Amino acid sequence: MFPAIRLRASRKSALPGSGTPPGDSDSWLPPSGAGSIGEPAAIGTFALVLMLVLLGVLWFADLGSRSLISPDEGRYASIALEMARSGDWITPRLNGLIYFEKPVMQYWIGALAFLGFGVSEFSARLWPALSGFLTLLMVGYTAARLWGRESGIRALAIAASMTWVVGNSHFLTLDAGLTFFLTVTLCAVLIAEGAATDAAARRRWIWLAWAAMAGAVLSKGLVGVAIPAGVLFVTSLWRRDVSLIRGMHWFSGLLILFALATPWFVLVSMRNPIFAQFFFVHEHFARYLTTVHQRQGAWWYYVPLLLGGMLPWTSTLPWLGRSGAQEVERRDGQVRDLLIVWCAFVFLFFSASGSKLPSYILPMFPALALLAARALRDMKPGTLRWHLLLPTLAWVAAFVISMNAARFASAAAPAEVFAPMAQAFRVGAVVFVAFAGLGWFSLARRKVTVAILCVAFGHLIATTVVLRSHDAYGQLKSAAPFAAALRAELHPGTPVFAVAAYDQTLPFYLGRDVTLVAYMDEFALGEVQEPDKWLKTVDEFVTRWQALPQAAAYINPVIWTELQQRGLPMRVIYRDWGRVVVVKK
Repeated sequence: MFPAIRLRASRKSALPGSGTPPGDSDSWLPPSGAGSIGEPAAIGTFALVLMLVLLGVLWFADLGSRSLISPDEGRYASIALEMARSGDWITPRLNGLIYFEKPVMQYWIGALAFLGFGVSEFSARLWPALSGFLTLLMVGYTAARLWGRESGIRALAIAASMTWVVGNSHFLTLDAGLTFFLTVTLCAVLIAEGAATDAAARRRWIWLAWAAMAGAVLSKGLVGVAIPAGVLFVTSLWRRDVSLIRGMHWFSGLLILFALATPWFVLVSMRNPIFAQFFFVHEHFARYLTTVHQRQGAWWYYVPLLLGGMLPWTSTLPWLGRSGAQEVERRDGQVRDLLIVWCAFVFLFFSASGSKLPSYILPMFPALALLAARALRDMKPGTLRWHLLLPTLAWVAAFVISMNAARFASAAAPAEVFAPMAQAFRVGAVVFVAFAGLGWFSLARRKVTVAILCVAFGHLIATTVVLRSHDAYGQLKSAAPFAAALRAELHPGTPVFAVAAYDQTLPFYLGRDVTLVAYMDEFALGEVQEPDKWLKTVDEFVTRWQALPQAAAYINPVIWTELQQRGLPMRVIYRDWGRVVVVKK
């Protein structure tokens, strides 16, 4: 997986399509190559395989240990589950209503996971986790092709331990899948530009980039081509060289992109004429250019997310753009430039958006991992030792704060839900400090790769411990605590209502749709198109409830109080700070 590579020593441009002849003189980088100064090959083949197996176990073991939470996890799991059960692989539906906010890739793979592995939290989260894991492998492989085997191992370890990569790969959102396809796009161009040995190889890598862009479009829409196109344009301007643009094999590449990406868009538009206007205008241009989705943030919104999300490697940021001592030819500088532009473009692109969510900048982190691995080729072990202090201090601070976690309690989140997380942070801090100590000792012996692995696995294990503890808090945002009790009250034909409130995980845990009452939000399109599937007012609900022999409802607490005062026959089977579940007496 992490091969020895051959780089041309020629100073001529070797960009895709630049016309550099394949017979230029060559030089070899050693297989362990390009490691830090004075370090021999540190990781053998057996150790590498063992490391990947251990990483895989850590990566996938926790997926099913936590309940799905609202809104994202419940939403995307419910759509995929409905697709699997209905057999309609074209029109996404959320709680029985058409839902066109996002493309279909996540739903397809989620539905296949449910059909193949059964309905569970593990199956629901499988694609984000697999996407994240494949992203790590692609990062490691690319670094190995560009800078040698040791750099590949380091890049994989760095990416695998970045907090934002780990976190977003273990919750069900669309950004991990988008990031995987965008990372393949970026890495394919990097290899074509920096390591491909002939024109045919470069062409194949560029074709892979086009195919990956199609996957990105099917994962999250036009952003899947907007980011690569923007980076391509800005990079060419920065270099004052259009060779990269010329080498993209536009005719065959666009054929690949449209052949893979357009069939679903055509089919869903044929079946649903409203799709194109809603998806492209409302969900793309309006979302980006306006605040209609009410997810705005300050211009610095992503700065703390970048700094915290890059831990434990945040301290390498000042080194990422440096020219290295081993930058003996133009090609390595071109790789660096492309990675820097990628990171800057993703960060600024989403910072300028009128709609911001924390996970949007995830696609920049694999590029940051590659830049960090590149920078570490030339960093002296003594210098790197001091950079262990920042993540160590971060974990020590988490330990201290966790000693008084009750300060974060509120009416919506009682103190007891923070106790497991507080304990997990303390355990995580001890784990990381222990591994960081091993890393410090390894650096003293000039074992840079071993030290990087110690820090990476320490942070990954500690973060996994914290993620596992999240379920206590997650129960406040999940229907799992009351779904079993509600199912015990239901007969096959008993209707379930969601009155002026909705939990996205409710259809998943009930295994059926619920009838919305006086609730629109993201269901507005579906409710307008299919008005017979919901009730517009609470008064309509009261009339329907009184006429039914059996019924159940998930109710906003304020509305529940009003209905009590109106004497509606109800029996409470579950109640907490913000949720009431009742059945008809």
